[in-house]
Amino acid sequence: MSKLFLSNSEKEFLLKLARASIEYFLKNKKYLNLDLNELFSNKFLEKRATFVTLEKNGILRGCIGHIEAYHPLYFDIIENAVHSAFFDPRFPPLSKEELKELKVEISILTPLKKLLFNFPEEILEKITPNKDGVLIRKNKNTATYLPQVWKTIKDKKEFLSNLCLKAGLANNCWQEKDVEIYTYEVENFKEE
Repeated sequence: MSKLFLSNSEKEFLLKLARASIEYFLKNKKYLNLDLNELFSNKFLEKRATFVTLEKNGILRGCIGHIEAYHPLYFDIIENAVHSAFFDPRFPPLSKEELKELKVEISILTPLKKLLFNFPEEILEKITPNKDGVLIRKNKNTATYLPQVWKTIKDKKEFLSNLCLKAGLANNCWQEKDVEIYTYEVENFKEE
């Protein structure tokens, strides 16, 4: 499975779906139940992993997603939009007043690709900034950064060190032999 390459109208529909899901949950305390006849694209029924990121005045306000595909694309976006708005443990639940200040961004992930390496230097060679999202896994600890994070952390070593810390591991965990590192790409788009 590769990128979906959505049309502008498909992207617009998914952004509206994410926003409508947040508004519906705010009013009804349950997920939006979408009539599948409203889906004008079969792409929306493909199982896809997504992240929904919310920004308020240009600052992160919530970001939740799945790293692997469990649901059809449309439902993954409904669920992750709601979880970003109301269940991201870093933020209080979204209030009605914040809705108009909110910008929604959607990232649709390609499947994970495991990096094979013998030495830490190989990891640095195999990761492409601004293109690759990276997931680190060691024992039961896991963390990921979407490719968009490269805008704020440009250095590869710093990127990997911060990702280790995010996973609750030592900042040099990416250099250890028993760490697993995966990359993926995203198709992302956001409200204007």
